[in-house]
Amino acid sequence: MKYNLSEITEVIKNRRTIYPQHYSSRVIHKEIIEHLLQNATWAPTHGMTQPWRFKIYTGESRNALAESLSSLYKKLTPEDQFREDKLLKIQARPFQSSAAIVVYMKRGDNPKIPEIEEISSVACAVQNICLTATAYGIGSFWSTPKVIYAPEMNEILKIRDQDKCMGIIYLGYPNEDWPKGQRKPIEYVTEWYD
Repeated sequence: MKYNLSEITEVIKNRRTIYPQHYSSRVIHKEIIEHLLQNATWAPTHGMTQPWRFKIYTGESRNALAESLSSLYKKLTPEDQFREDKLLKIQARPFQSSAAIVVYMKRGDNPKIPEIEEISSVACAVQNICLTATAYGIGSFWSTPKVIYAPEMNEILKIRDQDKCMGIIYLGYPNEDWPKGQRKPIEYVTEWYD
């Protein structure tokens, strides 16, 4: 075997969504975040378009992210669907996290490559970030509030209309035990053909 498969399997099986309210105040060093991003760039990419892009918010810059997200939520949410508790969560999450990474897809120029393949590449990059964070003992939460898909989010991020924000990855060291998880056995989700 080329790699320690049991360790790789454990990292995959132990990746969990850990919400920012469960993070400690411990700061994640820039070098670790850079390592997460380096691993993200090794995701599969059709035609080597490498469509993933990242905007990292730490320290005081989290104010701008919190303000942008909460303003969008207030602006875009119909009155009958507006929830004060959701607004408070959106405002708090950047500050509960050591870092927040806004992930977006930069659409390539090759019309032969369908957009879904670019989106899938970015999703794989996100998984690489989350797996690497798990290996470091860092919690991650891939947040996708509805407002990130609005054209106004592209304006805030200063990205083109054809590009797509795909979420915010909140990162932090958990302040409690690592959560356990479970999945259905593969028999429930597979069909074999000989």
